[in-house]
Amino acid sequence: MNNTTYSAKKSEIESKWYVIDATGKPLGRVATEAAKLLRGKHKPTYTPSIDTGDHVIIINCSEAVLTGKKLDQKVYRHHSGYIGGMTETSARVMMENTPEKAMMLAIKGMLPHTKLGRQMIKKLRVYAGSEHENIAQKPEVWEVK
Repeated sequence: MNNTTYSAKKSEIESKWYVIDATGKPLGRVATEAAKLLRGKHKPTYTPSIDTGDHVIIINCSEAVLTGKKLDQKVYRHHSGYIGGMTETSARVMMENTPEKAMMLAIKGMLPHTKLGRQMIKKLRVYAGSEHENIAQKPEVWEVK
């Protein structure tokens, strides 16, 4: 019996391109699917210490929905580092002005907070509308359940 654990090597990794349509779907559900694809957890060759994930394109972020009272109660906070430098933005304002930033922040929070996570987030492209500029990569459609 073989008692060794398989570990993927950088030379063996093949990455695909996937496109996710966020129209009418909850923002968090789309974010979890995208984070799963970026980490590579959908592959049998998943290795936690190596970036085995795929490239992800998310379109129609402006049409993603927030359930419950999140539009009014959820607050995005950012601090500049200076005294009194806290800025707060409600989810309603964020979804109206920059819905792609709201999606990006949701996905970024689900990835590792290390060098590996920063490498994974570079493989994410988020668009507010239905048009994207990565048609040449021939992305496959990934359905969110």
